[in-house]
Order: sequence, then C-alpha cells, then structure tokens
Amino acid sequence: MVFGSFIGGMADACGRRKFVILFAVIYALSCMTKHFKNFHILMLGRLLGGIATSLLFSVFDSWLIRAHADAGLKSYLSKSFSAAAYGNSLVAIGAGLVANKAASSNDLLPFFGGKDEEGEESLFYMGGYLNPFDIALLALILCGFMAATMWEENYGETKSDNEESADDDDGHNKDQPWYGALKTAYTTTVRSRDIFLCGAVSSFFEGSMYIFVFMWTPALKNLTPKEEGEDSVSLPFGLIFSTFMVSCMAGSSLFSILVERIKIEVLGIAVMLVSSLSMMAIVFSGSDVVTFVCMNLFEMCVGMYWPIMGTQKGGIVPEDQRSAIYNLFRIPLNFIVLTSLLTDLTPKQSFIATTTMLAFGTACQAMLMKNRLHVNSMDELKSKSMQQDEKPAKKEEDTEAIELTKGPDPPVEVV
Repeated sequence: MVFGSFIGGMADACGRRKFVILFAVIYALSCMTKHFKNFHILMLGRLLGGIATSLLFSVFDSWLIRAHADAGLKSYLSKSFSAAAYGNSLVAIGAGLVANKAASSNDLLPFFGGKDEEGEESLFYMGGYLNPFDIALLALILCGFMAATMWEENYGETKSDNEESADDDDGHNKDQPWYGALKTAYTTTVRSRDIFLCGAVSSFFEGSMYIFVFMWTPALKNLTPKEEGEDSVSLPFGLIFSTFMVSCMAGSSLFSILVERIKIEVLGIAVMLVSSLSMMAIVFSGSDVVTFVCMNLFEMCVGMYWPIMGTQKGGIVPEDQRSAIYNLFRIPLNFIVLTSLLTDLTPKQSFIATTTMLAFGTACQAMLMKNRLHVNSMDELKSKSMQQDEKPAKKEEDTEAIELTKGPDPPVEVV
C-alpha cells in the first residue's frame, strides 16, 4: 500500500508505458517467489505484488485516457472502458478454468531433491498449485513485450512555452522529488470537491467489492443445508464464480447500451443505489436462492461500475497528476479491506458494513452529480454566449467585405 502508492505516483513524470513494463517485471518476480518455501522470500513476493497491484489500477487507465486524448478520440473513452470490463470478465472465466486444470495436472514436488543439507525440506518447489503462477508469468512477459513494442509513451504533463529548462524534451519535470507526485496529488484532492467525492465513491464501492470477494463463500456455505453424514458443505465454487463473471459481463454490456441515453453521473447513482439494496437484501435474507440472486445483481453492478468510474475519473482528475491521484484513491480502500480482515467480522456483519459504505457512496455520487451537471450547464451557457457574440462580429465583417467588392460609385456627368 505504501510503496505502491509512491511508485505509482511517479508514473506521470517518468512515463506511463515504462511503468506498465515495470508492472509486468515486478509482478513476474512476485510470481517467481511462490516457488520458495521461505517466509522472507514469500513476504518479499507479497511486497512486490502490492506494488504491482497499485500500478495495475493506475498506469493502465492513465495511459488509455491520455492516448484517447492525443488521438482525438475522447468521446469513445466510455466504450473503451466498457469493452475492457467485458474482456476482463471473459478472460477471468478462461483463466479460472485453465488455472484449475493446471493446478490438478501434477503434484507439488521439491525441485532439487527431497531435503537440503540440514535435513530440512527443499526450499524450491514445482508443480501443483504453483502451475497457475507459472502460466501467469508467461502472460506477464507477453504483456510487457506488447506494451514495449506496440504502445507509444505518454506522460502526465504537456510541455508548454513557459516551462523551465528543468523539463526534458518529453515535457516532464525531472527535479521533482520521489515523494513530490503523491504530495501534490494529496493537495489537489483535498482542494477539489469533485476529485475528493470521486475518490470517496471509488473507495466505498471497491472496498465493498473486495469484502464481498472474501465473504461470499462463507455466506453461501452458512445458508446451504448440510447433508446427513457430512461435516462440511460442498458447493460448485468454480461454477458460481463463472456465474458471477457472466453477470459482470452483462453489466458492462448494459452500460454500453445505457451510456448513449443516460449521463454517466446518473448511471453512477443507479449503480451505487442498486448495489446497496442488493447488499441489504443479503443481510436480511435467509434463503440461499435469494442471496445468490442478489450476489449476481451486485456483480452486474460491478460490471457497470468499472466503465462508469473510468469515464468519470477521466473527466475529473487532472491529466498531469492522474496516476498519482489514482494511487491516492487506493489508500483508504486498502484501509477498509485491512480493517475488515483484522476485525474478523462474520459474513452478516461484513455485509452490513458494505451496505453502509455503499449508502455513503450513493450520497457522495449524488453530490458529485449535482456539481458536475452544474459545471456542464455553465460550460454550455458560456459556449452559447460566445457563439452569440461571434455572430454580430461575423455579420459586420461580411457587410464590410460586400462594400469593398462593390468599389467606389462612378462619377456623375454634368450636362
């Protein structure tokens, strides 16, 4: 959380494509540490994984938004985020099936023999549940290679005429300290009401989403009756997860239809409200069927949330601090998830907490919508006023041009 926030904030100044490649390298190293039976190496892997996750949720979106702006395709940004959310769900289903098959293909065995010189078990293992990490390693190598060869570099700042010589040819500042990006992002966030509300909505919803990820399994287990002679409940978790991902895909598809007719801010309120109501229904429901349906409804809202929030942040967060502010948004999110895990809440208590957070998120989204619609209406009025001011001036110019083309009147002959 700490190291990832600082490193992710440096992407705006150093180049977002470089940090996408850095993400692939760091996450690949994290996957490699899983082969070692050593606490310190595994903790290093978790540290690298945390840094890579911060980069994953900041530099990719930042690069995409700037690339759309540079290409003059900003009106297609919402459709790009919708396609990305749909593709993420589709890939998640395939990845789950491949990982399950790979993990059961062979046994987990020591790679360098059974025991080391001191008679302890080997430190390096292969096979079993480590196979999915090896497959992820190949995917990360492909990701880094494609970013390095197919993407153009972009930065958080655009070089202007009055910039000092400390800026290089690409237009980013080299003199800023390593913590300067996050510090500037914090100052910008607390001074801008829209950015602060956008971050609050993001933290509340994504915090609720991660708590849901931890709690949906025990919640369904508690509601499923046990068969005679069995100590635990056996559920088709792979099938349930696939159903969640299909619901997420349905949500992203629904967004691509509704975004043509309804404003992004209004869709955001609808998603937050429906999510809160679905969590509330899970709290009060004693039926496994009703609970499962509400969980799928929440996953549909998740599928709509990603393109909504991606488009919304694309229009609110300033370009020169985008990656840093995105990482700043994740700090309260991580505190929410950490608090939930450390307090050892029951599934019902956890869903009460998510219902409350989503209700607060709905209120924040409503205030954000009010601000954004007011700003948009003011911009439209200014645009119309400028057009009206330009019309008389243009009319006068046309009149003068006509008079010039006529030339002087011919002299009158006197008889």
